Amino acid sequence: MNGWTDELSRARLHVVTGKGGTGKTTVAAALALALATGGRRVLLVEVENRQGIARLFDRPPLPYAEERIASAPGGGEVRALAVDPEAALLEYLDMFYNLGFAGRTLRRMGAIEFATTLAPGLRDVLLTGKVKECVRRVRPTGRHEYDAVVLDAPPTGRVVRFLDVTRAMAELAKAGPIRGQSEGVVKLLHSGDTAVHLVALLEEMPVRETLDAVAELDAADLRPGAVFVNRVNPPRLPERSLVAAAQGRVDAERVRAGLASAGLEVDDEAVEGLVDQAVEHAMRVRAEQRAKELLAEADLPSLELPELTDGVDVAALYELAEVLVGRGVR
Repeated sequence: MNGWTDELSRARLHVVTGKGGTGKTTVAAALALALATGGRRVLLVEVENRQGIARLFDRPPLPYAEERIASAPGGGEVRALAVDPEAALLEYLDMFYNLGFAGRTLRRMGAIEFATTLAPGLRDVLLTGKVKECVRRVRPTGRHEYDAVVLDAPPTGRVVRFLDVTRAMAELAKAGPIRGQSEGVVKLLHSGDTAVHLVALLEEMPVRETLDAVAELDAADLRPGAVFVNRVNPPRLPERSLVAAAQGRVDAERVRAGLASAGLEVDDEAVEGLVDQAVEHAMRVRAEQRAKELLAEADLPSLELPELTDGVDVAALYELAEVLVGRGVR
């Protein structure tokens, strides 16, 4: 299934996850820029205390505040937020118990670390609770503060536990603000307002982990969104030549003749090197084709992003965002 769907366009929280090394933070940033194109306001959130967003946009470390980090074509803007569990807990105490000063005292005493150790799920409730507040926040005009929120989430191996821990906390806390907060997060994450996107590479391990994550999301009643296939290189051999080349059958004399017809004279060593490269390329393309067939078993919308040969910088993020807009992201 190709392209971005109308159902995904209606989502307000876009959770981005993927196996480590697949480029999920890069994809999350490009998605935020794409969603902001055309005059929308989008919030890009990270929760792993890595400051990956700041590095991508070549900015100083993000504070616990929503800061404008980029503009988007058509008058849109992207703001960014690095959620800190300790700051989120202090904010929570102040909001629900009016304990701002006491909360700061608790921080000096180490009570925050004690609380999150005593109830490990509390940390994730605080993180997802802040995300929920950003998604649901409304301006005085009645319009949502953000048209969309993009969450750079933990990797696929931990994302279901991170997103679904709020259920356990809701059951643990029988009454009061914690239960209310947990129930609000559960309602958002298990609704049509949320889509969990997966970033994959056309390699066996990332594809397998992606398929496992889709099954886990389904089992937890969390809605998988799209699969972003990252770092895709186009094939450079015609299809009819790929099978033979992948099996090591490349006619060196035809390579030499083709080069000669283009006015290039090369020695035997250069021809041998080109043959080896052709075989290696064909084997990689065939492996990627098999990975793509396997990935299709997820039966999810799929969007391909190209390999960035010059690395990832701010200009590259805009380039990827333009590709996503061209694939229908809005």
